[in-house]
Amino acid sequence: QQIAFARNFGPLETTIKAIRKDAKLRLPAEIADVSNLDHEAKRWTEQSRHRRFEAANKLWHTDSSFKRVPAKASLLYQRSIAPVGGHTEFADMRAAYDALDDATKQRLRGLVANHSIKYSRAQLGFDEYSEDEDIALQPVPQVMVRRHPDSGRMTLYLASHAGHIYGMPDDEAKPLIRRLIEHATQRQFIYSHRWRLHDLVMWDNRCV
Repeated sequence: QQIAFARNFGPLETTIKAIRKDAKLRLPAEIADVSNLDHEAKRWTEQSRHRRFEAANKLWHTDSSFKRVPAKASLLYQRSIAPVGGHTEFADMRAAYDALDDATKQRLRGLVANHSIKYSRAQLGFDEYSEDEDIALQPVPQVMVRRHPDSGRMTLYLASHAGHIYGMPDDEAKPLIRRLIEHATQRQFIYSHRWRLHDLVMWDNRCV
């Protein structure tokens, strides 16, 4: 039902877990399995590759910004509730852009960042990729400020996947990316969703 519903909004991505030739998936490839269960519904161990790879999802990110054509929208369905925590937070990148001073807006105009899922994972020490993943997960360019095609509002486009800015030395680019993420994730720009069983949340990745 979730796959059929999602198709109303356009073609679906497949999970990057399906890239590996030896992949064993618990759910259809059109669904990203955000859980602590393996393909046999057994709990992942603390040191499992899957758990260590997925840990980087706790970093601030925009879904699929590491793909040349990133995701327009995402849906997340709650199947079980964590006893403690487990909330999902969303940052409004339109409001974050609006709150920037004019000098920063001018500085960001035309800048393009290099996005790679490997960069976000490396922040937590993960670097174990198959040959298939090395080929498929090449860095892609993403404009850092863009106009939302429906609302016309300007919005920041950031993620923990952004590791470099084209034409800018890393000792300048990395602090700039970090400052922008810190700015955009201030409490006044955040919605925190406290999950109830069977909630289905949908969001627009072009501005979140």
